[in-house]
Amino acid sequence: MNTRPLTLLAVFVLFASIMVAQDAPAPITGFRDPAAQRELEDRFLAVPDAMRAGEHLRILTAEPHLAGTPGDRKTAEYVAEQYRKAGLETEIVEYKVWMNYPAEISVRIQLPDGRTFTGPTPEHVSGDPFQSDPRVVTAYNGFSPSGEVEAEVVYANYGRPEDFRKLKEMGVDVAGKIVIVRYGSNFRGVKAYTAQLNGAAGVIIYSDPIDDGYFKGDMYPRGAWRPESAVQRGSIKYIFKYPGDPTTPGIASLPSLSDAQRTPPEKAANVPRIPTTPLSYGDARPILENLAGPVSPREWQGALPFTYHVGPGPVRVKLSLKQDFAYRTIWDVIGHVRGRELPDEWVINGNHRDAWVYGAVDPNSGTAAQLEAVAGVGALLKTGWRPRRTLIFASWDAEEFGLTGSTEWVEQHARELAGAVAYLNIDSAVAGPNFTASAVPSLKPFLREVAKAVASPKGASLYQAWLTQKPKPEMPGSAGGHESTGSDAAEAKVGDLGSGSDYTPFLQHIGVPSTDVSSDGDYGVYHSVFDNFEWFRRFADPEFRYLQQMARVVGIQALRLSEADILPYDYENYGREVVAHLEAAQKKAAAALGKDAPDFAAALAAARRLQAAGKSMGDAQRNPATDAARANRVLREVERALLLPEGLPNRPWYRHSIYAPGEFTGYAAVVLPGVTEATEAGDAARARAQLAQLAEALNRAAGLLEGFR
Repeated sequence: MNTRPLTLLAVFVLFASIMVAQDAPAPITGFRDPAAQRELEDRFLAVPDAMRAGEHLRILTAEPHLAGTPGDRKTAEYVAEQYRKAGLETEIVEYKVWMNYPAEISVRIQLPDGRTFTGPTPEHVSGDPFQSDPRVVTAYNGFSPSGEVEAEVVYANYGRPEDFRKLKEMGVDVAGKIVIVRYGSNFRGVKAYTAQLNGAAGVIIYSDPIDDGYFKGDMYPRGAWRPESAVQRGSIKYIFKYPGDPTTPGIASLPSLSDAQRTPPEKAANVPRIPTTPLSYGDARPILENLAGPVSPREWQGALPFTYHVGPGPVRVKLSLKQDFAYRTIWDVIGHVRGRELPDEWVINGNHRDAWVYGAVDPNSGTAAQLEAVAGVGALLKTGWRPRRTLIFASWDAEEFGLTGSTEWVEQHARELAGAVAYLNIDSAVAGPNFTASAVPSLKPFLREVAKAVASPKGASLYQAWLTQKPKPEMPGSAGGHESTGSDAAEAKVGDLGSGSDYTPFLQHIGVPSTDVSSDGDYGVYHSVFDNFEWFRRFADPEFRYLQQMARVVGIQALRLSEADILPYDYENYGREVVAHLEAAQKKAAAALGKDAPDFAAALAAARRLQAAGKSMGDAQRNPATDAARANRVLREVERALLLPEGLPNRPWYRHSIYAPGEFTGYAAVVLPGVTEATEAGDAARARAQLAQLAEALNRAAGLLEGFR
């Protein structure tokens, strides 16, 4: 029992919760007896505890826990203990995957005047209690190959295709050079991939203070933003090709697999080929400050106090990277409660547990919130309640190495997941007070309803806080797809799902409808040693009330989908969004391809057919006389009908026709990816072929809904 005295904030939150309860009941879609469901949810909502969530976070972040290390195993055992305590049937599942740790990382900078610097320098600020732990691993990029390269340097802004095209226009050749690029705008793996395509010999990625340092506000420890020594670690695996273990695309990387059953690592399509390493902006400064050549385009100017030039040279850099690659064991923790009526229909909540260092925000704010949701489910189990459908809670490992733990589990259980109702993701659950959400279009109205049932630490309901909050700040390295919400919005905006978190294998490989939720803020220490409990306690959530809020959001989603009489998918909304995407894509194709632009008529007709069929199904979902079991069988299959049997061109692991990570964005969602990427490549024939496949998928989905009469 929590015996701490109530703070003024706690009293305010308690009052806000009471006021929410006294308002008109929030809508609950899909229930014949909403009052009974509301009573169940009220009992759940009373359980998640802010201070207990904070204690989970403190324990989980007590030491570094990079995937596959002893610290990581400890967090697996802690999560398993909490699952079992709540009454979940729990197992720790092992996979054997190809990963690297740093053996030696050296960046030697040779200036024109003969001075040299060698980095990376240690991450350090005054007074941080966690920075000096000897178990902190040197900052590096996951899946960078080993290599030794010495060359002049070229500055290439964010390392996007358009940045390299601009350098060519300026007469700057990057072939054989070391390219220095800044974090932001796209996934770090895309930066290495694009540099590789343009002939660069190596890549340095640094965090510019204009993006998440002093330009944004006070630096840690005075404020929330990145100090000059902080380094953003991260994987550069080409997850836009396929995520998971590079040696087992499409199959689970079980410990029993032989080498003959694996793709040799050197032949894996998602492994980078040129040495890449991260630096702090403190270490990057002498490189950028001493570049000559043309002045950079003014939009490339960062916040360091000098004019940026693009080079090449005269500064030279020698990268000496020795990586320790090996097959290593990782540990997923899986807890489940078998459904009382529909045990083969799974509702899955997942959060990854591994971190580059301590991971207070990313990911263990999500783990702490999930554990409080599990505690709420456990309290219901103790009363004799069981869910109608099976509830699964998952703690994924090695997400930071390219969504590995979740991908391997999905590939192992693809057949059983044919009955899955939804996958509910939570990752960096709390970095501040601003709620954001992404989902497939059929679950966007559902998320708004969930938010109306949860109290906000700001007062009133989470939905009201969400609707009126200021546009969210960009979260460095965010999984993408979130849309900001302005105070004048008619309804809270729910974004599209791209990639960069564990919903990817569920949605984009096997077609399980998915959601992703978080609470964002001024998060300037992403993937650095300073993403620790001290930073979190000071700048993200001092009284852990947003952890409590997110636990409630996780739990209400799971309870509603596990208990629903008729599943609350809205396929009229899905069709409406696809129509809008197609109309936008048609305009882009006309502009890009001119007279060769493909005819969108068949795809638009199919999307409108889906919208109309979704409306008819929505009427049936709201009709008390509808055969719920039959309707649910149809509804569960619609998302899967949108999969492309042969997958996307050049990356067949990605099978969803509506959403995929972009080949040159990596995180942010590309809608209608086959058509969009063909248009951007100027390939009219491929665009026509992809439009035809899209129309077939939309007609399959519409036909399923029309078959319910």
